[in-house]
Amino acid sequence: MSNRYTIGQLAREASVPTSTVRYYERRGLLRPDSRSKGNYRVYSEAALEKLLFVRSAQAAGFTLGDIDALLEFRESDAAPCKEVQDLIAVRLNLVVEQIKHLKDVDRMLRDWMKICHEAEQSGCCGVIEGLQAPREKKCKEV
Repeated sequence: MSNRYTIGQLAREASVPTSTVRYYERRGLLRPDSRSKGNYRVYSEAALEKLLFVRSAQAAGFTLGDIDALLEFRESDAAPCKEVQDLIAVRLNLVVEQIKHLKDVDRMLRDWMKICHEAEQSGCCGVIEGLQAPREKKCKEV
């Protein structure tokens, strides 16, 4: 006989809060298999597998919209390799853009750290001054 889980048990097995399970239900990614006599949600082993699949896909960078499509592909009889490759390509392009942005942020923060070290003796923060509108500046130009 297969395992049956309450929402709390399912959440514990997947290492997620019960609010996550409820959210996935609202999004249509997961649904209870039945209700108990006390009207509690009851989930099967298949629901646990699906929940773990969703969490793995999220960890890989897929959005819930992507995951919805992946679940449809997973349950389909057709080989969805091309569609999955397209999803991966979109995610990969976004990751490349995020890395580029983070490198820019890294460079900016390093520059600001240098400005802070140079202006430290003056008692005026060059970074805060640099971020303020010109009429709000209180320190002499650094």
